[in-house]
Amino acid sequence: MATREEIADILAGFALFGDLQTPQLLGVAGLFDEVVFPQGERILRQGLTGSGFYVILEGSADVIVDGTQRATLHRGDFFGEVSILLGEPPTADVAATSPLRCIVIAGPAVEAFLVAYPRIMFRMLQAQARRLRNANRWRS
Repeated sequence: MATREEIADILAGFALFGDLQTPQLLGVAGLFDEVVFPQGERILRQGLTGSGFYVILEGSADVIVDGTQRATLHRGDFFGEVSILLGEPPTADVAATSPLRCIVIAGPAVEAFLVAYPRIMFRMLQAQARRLRNANRWRS
């Protein structure tokens, strides 16, 4: 497992954390736990309870809705936030397509995390707007 400093260095290169300075990155890194999933493991299951907000450090994962792959997530991407923010089960499976290394913060801690780091909340909102725009294109 990586040190807090190593995690902060990785996060510094991700758009979601792009507005943070080193002390803030170290603070964020201290809030998350590191987890590793083998290829093929489902991290989230559609219709079941979501457990946390995940940020991918290494590897990739597919987003699968009703058995259909909708997207592939890579280094710097995140998932799990929608079910936590809405208090609803995930609307998709997320399955590792390669060994997947992530950081995760438990669902109950996400609101306080986002309030403490409003620039991350704003960047997350931007990413959600892009996802919504892309989803609307799929329907066309």
